[in-house]
Parts: sequence; C-alpha cells; structure tokens
Amino acid sequence: MPTLWTIGYERLTPDALVAELAAAGIERVLDVRQRPQSRRPGMSKTKLGLALGQHGIAYESRRTLGTPPDIKLLFRSGATRQAREAFRPHLERTAGAELDALAAELDGPGAPRTALLCLEAEPAHCHRRVVAEQLRERLPGLRVVDL
Repeated sequence: MPTLWTIGYERLTPDALVAELAAAGIERVLDVRQRPQSRRPGMSKTKLGLALGQHGIAYESRRTLGTPPDIKLLFRSGATRQAREAFRPHLERTAGAELDALAAELDGPGAPRTALLCLEAEPAHCHRRVVAEQLRERLPGLRVVDL
C-alpha cells in the first residue's frame, strides 16, 4: 500500500525537522508552500534544500500545490472549512495534472518515501491535508501519515 507523509515545521528547528524526517525514513520532501520563503532561519527553499540534501533527503519545491494568498488568509483566520472548500477546486484547476503525475509516482515501483512539507503544525488546519485528500482520490488506498 503506498504511503504519503506530511509535516509542518512551525514548531521545529531545522535540525529537529531533518531528524524527524530521517527517523521516518523520508527520502524526498515536496515543499508545498506557494512561496517557499520563511522568516525562520534555515526554513527557506535554498537553505532547507541544502540541509535536507546533507542527510540524503531530496528536496523539491512544488509551488503549484501551494495556497494562494486569498485562501491562505482563510486558513490563518481559522475559517478552515471555508478555506478547504475554496482550495480544493483551485487545486484541481491549477494543479490537476501535477496531482495525477504525483499519484502515479507514489504508486510506482521503487517510489521514494515522500513527505509534503509546509509551515502549519496542525495538518487538520492546513492545505497539505487537502493535497493529500486529492491524491487519495486518485490513488485509493493511499495511506497518509502526519509526522
């Protein structure tokens, strides 16, 4: 059964993030932030990619799976249900083909152990949960594990 992991770095230092990913045997991180920048040292695209690479974990920025600013405001304000309802059709419209390809990758032989990454610590209040749900629709039986 294919498995997809998710993680938010909100409460983690870069070292703790790498350690948690390594402990789970993650081989590839897909950064699903629309803007893979952070005010937190070590969590922006370039530095994060380098830190992960030093531990044998591949890094890929998947901006098209990120949240546009208007929907991000809904998530941040606590309107999670409304945000999820707005994000789902946006995701299908703008990244449906990418989701199809990613589902096929996750189901393929020798698929790398993959984690979706963004800021939010709580997956139930984050867009990465919607991304995982849309992948599960394409890949029934996909197991999702939140780190």
